[in-house]
Amino acid sequence: MEQPGVFSTFHDAATEARYNETARTLRTPFVRLYAVLFMAVMLAYSVINPLYLDPVENARLAFWLGIGLMCIGAYIGATFWQDYVRHPMVDFTALLVISLIVARINFVLFDHLLHIHTNLHAVGVINRLAITAFAAVTLAGRPRLFLGWLGCDLLGWLGQVIPEQTVDAAVVYALLSYLSGALVMAAINLAVGRTSRAAFMLADSLDAERARNEELVLNMLPPTAVERIRTGQMVADSYADASVIFIDMVGFSKLTKRVSPGHLVELLNSFFNHADACAREFGVEKVKTVGDAYLAIAGGNVPSGNSADAAIAFARAVLSGVEELKRVAGVDEVGLRAGIHSGPVVGGVIGATRMAYDYWGDTVNIAARLEGMAATNGIAISESTWLRANDRGAFGPPMMMSLKGVGETCVFHAVVDEADLKPRVAAA
Repeated sequence: MEQPGVFSTFHDAATEARYNETARTLRTPFVRLYAVLFMAVMLAYSVINPLYLDPVENARLAFWLGIGLMCIGAYIGATFWQDYVRHPMVDFTALLVISLIVARINFVLFDHLLHIHTNLHAVGVINRLAITAFAAVTLAGRPRLFLGWLGCDLLGWLGQVIPEQTVDAAVVYALLSYLSGALVMAAINLAVGRTSRAAFMLADSLDAERARNEELVLNMLPPTAVERIRTGQMVADSYADASVIFIDMVGFSKLTKRVSPGHLVELLNSFFNHADACAREFGVEKVKTVGDAYLAIAGGNVPSGNSADAAIAFARAVLSGVEELKRVAGVDEVGLRAGIHSGPVVGGVIGATRMAYDYWGDTVNIAARLEGMAATNGIAISESTWLRANDRGAFGPPMMMSLKGVGETCVFHAVVDEADLKPRVAAA
């Protein structure tokens, strides 16, 4: 986002609108405060000046002061309108009307000054420069609008001054006084506008960077874990019924001897991206990648209903990407196999650097062993997963297999039908 010129705006209309709403929202409390203070000043004049005016002039002054106070009150009320910040013409109109009313009040007072005797007390006039300063700050960030306000105010002021003055010199000096104050206020308007735009750009870039960092953190850790880490709590959870999925690439070790490192990274990236998309589709949580293996869990931090059904559906979807992996690898020896086991797991975050939410327990270990027992492009599940699953028709009869570190285990096998894979690959 580039800093716009003196009289230009942000190139993006949405950014310009967001800037104006943000800046005006921040200025609104000060606009109200300024209006209240100005109302107090006018009340003070309405109390003090009548002490030195004759009844006729006092009546004229009271009339215009009453009109001015009502306009300021209406202006303060308008700032509580829910769409006020999107309509700067509210300030433009209100301040212009108030300025013209103050000019009329001052002419009543000036008229008195011209006719008083030297032995009488003088009266005070309201400094109109205060209103111009009010407009300069309120319309900051919109220099063209403020210059337009100054032009309208000048015309209104001249419309009242010229008929009242018979001496040309008085008009010239009054005009010089007005223009000098107006130029100073225009410079203030530009300065406040430029600094507010620069502050908005800085805040916007910080917000964007914070959002990117937040996205990176949430890619590594579940939202609930992030909140607990921020409050200094230990992140440790227990899940009584989860299904752990291990998916490994078959033939990867042989490929490392045949293809370039860049080609291997492209292949793994294709595999993991496809698995990530399937995880989002079936409500499965990605845990981590280990070499060419992908570890995921159903029923952990991400609710998935029946964890066994979600895990099996996810594994089938991932294995459906085999044809695409063959295309990326350029060989037919690439395949995938998956192992699934259901049971209790423990999850949490350990360490203070490179933190990641991980899962531990026998359920994770058994799923990893089952993956090694699966056929190429097949799925091996434990009896506990099979009992939890609603759709068991695709799995063959149980087989007793010896798993390292586990012992004899009842395993069910299923092979994904490659004829059913092509539509998903084409859709991807």
